[in-house]
Amino acid sequence: MNKKVTILIPAYNEELDLPKLFARLVKLGKTVDDCRFEFLFVNDGSTDKTLTIIKDFAKEDKRVSYINLSRNFGKEVAMIAGIDHVDSDALVIIDADLQDPPELIPDMIRLWREGYDDVYARRTERVGESWLKRTTSSLFYKILQRSTRIPIQRDTGDFRLLDRRCVEALQQLRERERYTKGLFSWIGYSKREITYVRDARAGGETKWNYFRLLNLAIDGIVSFTTAPLRFSTALGMIISLFAFGYIVYLVVRTLLFGSDLAGYPSIMAVVLFLGGVQLLSLGIIGEYIGRIFNETKRRPLYLIDEYHATKGKQ
Repeated sequence: MNKKVTILIPAYNEELDLPKLFARLVKLGKTVDDCRFEFLFVNDGSTDKTLTIIKDFAKEDKRVSYINLSRNFGKEVAMIAGIDHVDSDALVIIDADLQDPPELIPDMIRLWREGYDDVYARRTERVGESWLKRTTSSLFYKILQRSTRIPIQRDTGDFRLLDRRCVEALQQLRERERYTKGLFSWIGYSKREITYVRDARAGGETKWNYFRLLNLAIDGIVSFTTAPLRFSTALGMIISLFAFGYIVYLVVRTLLFGSDLAGYPSIMAVVLFLGGVQLLSLGIIGEYIGRIFNETKRRPLYLIDEYHATKGKQ
């Protein structure tokens, strides 16, 4: 069965890792002789020599394709740009930093041949990551799993193999605020898990600081559940009930014992607390309204500066 498999590599300032990755991909192509490989690189507005290195790969190996985006759109958009240009029987998404081992791809292909549409890799250990990052990641997945009815796979990234019909399903999802890990779960289809130990970066520095990870977490929660809105409503109802009870208490106390001027600090504490709850609720509502605003503008997800396809696709 001579099927075509595209390996999609989003890259942003990865000049140190790309040569090592390409060498392992070439070696992989030699071990799997019953598949035709395409190596599709998406340069996400890199400012180093990433694009030059990718172009050198294309001159050296006819299996290399590349998309050069007009600027840095972010990894989530870079992935859909690559997905839009896939015409293969299957797609494998892998990062350029070699934290995900390309040597796992033959196992993914084997399970795909057995009939699975989505073969995803789950991390059993994260080498080189801090305790804080592992803890916050675990907490995020717990919150997301409990707040949505979509079965989100825990401790999984973008490293996976997708059948052609999964690719076509993802091509239909054009939302701007993208959380692709959730979209993989949303489309459904037959899934199979394989486990691995995630390595430390081969070189360079991670592009994901805690601020960007926080933004991604907010995108994931807001994109797949309205639980924050319901939480805001429930919190408002609970506070209103307590406030009503406190008002009844004040009225009864005044009727029985008269009034006094004491209690100014407690009144200020209550006012500040209620003000904080109101601002929190407005912020939650604003997150959803902001996403509606971005969607209504209907701008393209990305713009391409240059596209080089393998022979037969041009």
